[in-house]
Amino acid sequence: MRVGLNATSFHPGSMGGMETYFRNLVDRVQVLDHENEYLILCDKRFAKEVPLVNPNFRLEYINYAKPSPAWFLRGAVRNIFNRDMLAGRMNRVKADVIHHPFTVLTPPDIKLPSVLTFWDMQHEFFPEFFSRTELLKRQRLYRISSERATQIIVSATFTKECLTDRYGIEAEKIEVIHTGYGPEYRPVDNSELLAAIRDKYGLARPFLLYPAATWPHKNHKRLLAALKLMRERHAFEGLLVLTGIAMQSHSDIQVEISRLGLTDDVKILGYLPAADLPGLYNCARLMVFPSLFEGFGIPLVEAMACGCPVVCSNTTSLPEVAGDAGVTFDPLDSEAMATAIWSVWNDEGELTRMRAQGLERASRFNWNDTARKTMAVYKKACGAA
Repeated sequence: MRVGLNATSFHPGSMGGMETYFRNLVDRVQVLDHENEYLILCDKRFAKEVPLVNPNFRLEYINYAKPSPAWFLRGAVRNIFNRDMLAGRMNRVKADVIHHPFTVLTPPDIKLPSVLTFWDMQHEFFPEFFSRTELLKRQRLYRISSERATQIIVSATFTKECLTDRYGIEAEKIEVIHTGYGPEYRPVDNSELLAAIRDKYGLARPFLLYPAATWPHKNHKRLLAALKLMRERHAFEGLLVLTGIAMQSHSDIQVEISRLGLTDDVKILGYLPAADLPGLYNCARLMVFPSLFEGFGIPLVEAMACGCPVVCSNTTSLPEVAGDAGVTFDPLDSEAMATAIWSVWNDEGELTRMRAQGLERASRFNWNDTARKTMAVYKKACGAA
């Protein structure tokens, strides 16, 4: 079997959890599969971002990534003539099945058997978070991609239910395959290393960590309101640390921090080197995740694997990931959020229990399992074609 991995829209440093998924999937499949052949279909600019160590893997350049002349020309031809230049190129790929890991079939009218990893349909629940252009794009591509895919992989049962309920996709062609976490996410028993992380980022006070790009659905403003409540009612002296790519709501969040008088209580670190994240989880007293919508929630697993207690939203896929190891709250209610955070922050016994249960919970999410189950879907897609 020859498998094509479609990374034509792979753009390192700007894709969040999808990038984490793709990198780890490629890494683990290379370790586990020495029988089948794999083609990584990617833009030449990003080829070095996909290290290959298995001789059965090779790169094939398809240079349509954004921004580029080919990307611009493809868009122009598609808009004017309703033809996709990429379709002909992709249909000439010599593969038995092509895996599209980033929610849409690229292109949608590909004729080869396809496996689609579908992450979420947030736009169906919160259309107000998207520009008109982005909303129309998602409405056009997400449904048709899921309908035309031979097999679909989702990372949570919640997303499978979204596909069956909202798009009418038959449940039989959807496989729930949880994502995992890397071996670097583990408890660190090295006081010098942890002290170096604290010193590097100026984290002298105990802190609450929220690792998330500043998209509207990440719900930073209600978290800031909860922090304000904890300061007023409980004389909360901890620090809120925000990490992640600066996105659509970033300036609004900065204004809100100032308006609430929280300038000395919130530290924005931005996008951090991946190597520092396990240490940061180990240093945090707990992680809070107040997101309104998630297809999975990789940071929850990473935090639990490091022994960092998790307090998170009770919506979408997050309760499925946290299980009984986490404490949940209504993300639309800052009062409930503040109560949940404070109840854990101020209870050493609860923190100890959550660390132990989090470690056990995280052990259920394994990249090797993700890769093995994904390889089985490739075979299933070939058989269904």
